[in-house]
Amino acid sequence: MGKQKPELPQGTLDMLVLKALSLGQMHGYGVGQRIGQLAEDMLKVEEGTLYPALYRIEQRGWIKSEWGVSENNRRARYYKLTRAGRKQLGVEEAKWSHLSMAVGKVLRTVSVPRGSSPVAASIDGSRVLVANTRLGIVTQIDGR
Repeated sequence: MGKQKPELPQGTLDMLVLKALSLGQMHGYGVGQRIGQLAEDMLKVEEGTLYPALYRIEQRGWIKSEWGVSENNRRARYYKLTRAGRKQLGVEEAKWSHLSMAVGKVLRTVSVPRGSSPVAASIDGSRVLVANTRLGIVTQIDGR
């Protein structure tokens, strides 16, 4: 299986744009490049979705823009994070962290035969399996 670039869940692009701009002011093309770079090229943001997102985020007051000259001497719009944008980034990161933790818990759950004995076993000292025989599932819990 090659490097498949996944579709971003709705609302995720705004958070990624805010994160990219939290590292410093840049033009729109640079924002897309920075996101790809931070994701180690596992994500690619198409211009057709990036620029409407930049416009939408600017309308919300999370970023502001001004015209400038790019490194190859072309006129470009430069974006930077506002105080409200920095606050929103914190909110979005907390929501994302909670969601990814919840999804991870569901994905680490496996089936066990109903009626089997309860299980609580340590695996390599850092993870624990907990069985719920009534529901027929086992959940892995990281012990860190």
